[in-house]
Amino acid sequence: MAEVYSGALDRGLEGVVACTTKISSIVDATLCYRGYTIEDLAENSSFEEVIYLLWNNRLPTASELSDFSKELSSGLALEPELVELLKKFPTKDVHPMAWLRSAVSTLSLWDANAQSTDRADQEKVAMSLTGRMGSLVALFQRLREGKDYVAPKAGQSVAWNFLYMLKGEEPKAEAVKVFDTCLILHADHELNCSAFTTRVVASSLSDIYSAITAGIGALKGPLHGGANEQVMRTLMEIGSVDKAQDWVNTALANKEKIMGFGHRVYKNGDPRAKILRGMSKSLSELTGNGKFYEMSEILDNTVTSEKGLLPNVDFYSATVYYSMGIPLDLYTPIFATSRVSGWLSHVFEQYDQNRIYRPRGDWKGNEGLKWKPAADR
Repeated sequence: MAEVYSGALDRGLEGVVACTTKISSIVDATLCYRGYTIEDLAENSSFEEVIYLLWNNRLPTASELSDFSKELSSGLALEPELVELLKKFPTKDVHPMAWLRSAVSTLSLWDANAQSTDRADQEKVAMSLTGRMGSLVALFQRLREGKDYVAPKAGQSVAWNFLYMLKGEEPKAEAVKVFDTCLILHADHELNCSAFTTRVVASSLSDIYSAITAGIGALKGPLHGGANEQVMRTLMEIGSVDKAQDWVNTALANKEKIMGFGHRVYKNGDPRAKILRGMSKSLSELTGNGKFYEMSEILDNTVTSEKGLLPNVDFYSATVYYSMGIPLDLYTPIFATSRVSGWLSHVFEQYDQNRIYRPRGDWKGNEGLKWKPAADR
């Protein structure tokens, strides 16, 4: 008889505690990074400061933040020979996350520290990956538009440089602030699918590039990172404010899934969605895209009242990115541009308290079968 497994069993590991962590926590509707609420950080901090916090378990001093930001900014550029190689990667009909996954893996071939187990070398890898993730996403967009690579400007933030490298023109301060806040909101989220994936890979003591490439693969899935793109496609399908109520009523009556609502952990609302809702309203009106926010409100109010499902981070981030002129299929790669900072936090925490992940499966298959020659089957 097969061994009877008596351990914890739950589809999707819901409610199963897989590790201890000091990176981020979710308690009811409160999300904290290293003990600081997401509301506090979104209002007062910068993405660079949040990265430092996630990696060092404390906020930096003014001089530490200045040095850290300069080091991060100085490492955003891609080597000319790497750019030439990436130009040969196909972009037509290619999923941006598939391209990004391959590009990040390729980065390791240019990194002398890629296989090092020395912590100082690994921290250099982390700086390089965090800075260059946005550079790669911007390059992908430039290449498929038939445009040249735009090199970053030293001394500018990750948010500023991403928008600059994407569009080839210096971004407005308002856009940089909004985008920087979005990066903060997406930086980490406890033991989500992609963070767990990076930890599983790291638990084998594989290298950082392997762990981050695996995280990108997990984020690529529509059940994890692709919901905000689908939200925007839904709003564009609805088309106008006067059609929104009938659309959502029909969708609910037909028991269709409406993307951007509900969360496995948050039952009383996603705090990031509340921040993004205000940003969506002001930015949509400012850029002449107010109808999309109005449609979002109708969907939000109806789904919340009829189904008791509250919007998650993906719902209002869709209209924020759209109002900034960012192509729909770049929403998930932008997610990776932020979340790489959290992934790296999890990789280092896993290295520091490592035990290789090796769960069990509850056997439900056949037993007692005997092999027979093919002619007798």
